[in-house]
Amino acid sequence: MIREQQREIFHKKLEDRAMKITRFIGSTQSLILHTALFAFFVVLIIFGVSFDKVMLILTTIVSLEAIYLSIFIQMSVNRHSEQLVIVSEDIEEIQEDVEEIQKDVEGIEEDIDEIQEDVELIEKDIDEIQEDVDEIQEDVEGIEEDIDAKPPVKKSESKIIIEKDVIELIKNMNQKISDLQSEIKVLTKTLPAKKPESTIQKVTKLLKK
Repeated sequence: MIREQQREIFHKKLEDRAMKITRFIGSTQSLILHTALFAFFVVLIIFGVSFDKVMLILTTIVSLEAIYLSIFIQMSVNRHSEQLVIVSEDIEEIQEDVEEIQKDVEGIEEDIDEIQEDVELIEKDIDEIQEDVDEIQEDVEGIEEDIDAKPPVKKSESKIIIEKDVIELIKNMNQKISDLQSEIKVLTKTLPAKKPESTIQKVTKLLKK
């Protein structure tokens, strides 16, 4: 177990070094360094050093550098390929999440339409109740006018009857209003809750990579 961890640490450090070397080779400093190196070998030839020896050393250095550079570049390519595979998997997961969110949004829209229809029905019921209340008010006013027109002896008994009828009607109206309020509360609770935006967090993590 410890050896495996040490191997992973070693491989990670080696990959990081390869990435740094690859980035350095493509930099301006690398261009200046190679130009200075080639100029140094040209100066050696000018000062009388054997041309064959200079070319042998230069060719050997350039060949070794090309071999190691090709290895480093291939390591960086492999690492980027692995990262691209991981990113593509994350993109597929995000796409699935987007499709699920789209389905949830469509379901929410359907629920809202149904709730809107229920609200319209409740509003119609309220309008009907208001009409009933207006009719009851008119009946009460008509009964009061009839009572006022009758002899004083029967007036008290009629008022008692009217009061009982009015109280009963008011109880019925209050019961209907209470039922409608309960229906509105139930419809309000049926509104679906918003889904957590985990997709945005995933996209943020991908951008940070």
